[in-house]
Amino acid sequence: MHKKERQRLIKQLLVSNDIQRQEDFVTLLAKENVTVTQATVSRDIKDMQLVKVPSITGGYRYSLPTQKNVDTEKKLIQTVKDSFVSVKSMDKFIFINVLPGSGPVISSLLGQMNYREIFGTIGDDNTVLIVCNNDADTVAFRERIDGMIGA
Repeated sequence: MHKKERQRLIKQLLVSNDIQRQEDFVTLLAKENVTVTQATVSRDIKDMQLVKVPSITGGYRYSLPTQKNVDTEKKLIQTVKDSFVSVKSMDKFIFINVLPGSGPVISSLLGQMNYREIFGTIGDDNTVLIVCNNDADTVAFRERIDGMIGA
């Protein structure tokens, strides 16, 4: 597995697990059929700038750097506000029309945020297709978008 793919998987694991030690990463990655050493995980942690934050179960857990998420979310909200044309949703899909040039940026920012409702996104010049995990996630994320545009 390539470094980028492994680090993408590490981000997904962070969202769904309370990871307190580097060895926990090694174990969880092994369950995903990814064999890595603790040294590789250590390098990934440094490269991804992961931080330790208090855990609700006591002790500390690894997390993505909060400042990056805050900046990314601010950028996403501002970009959506500045370029929004229209939005439609159906089943597991949300389709956003935006001003030319904004689609890839919004799609990329959505991916960086790792929203749990989103399965994936595709952005072209003036549209963004968001595929949600299920119909309930579509409704919830559509409400989030409406909040971004002030609807």
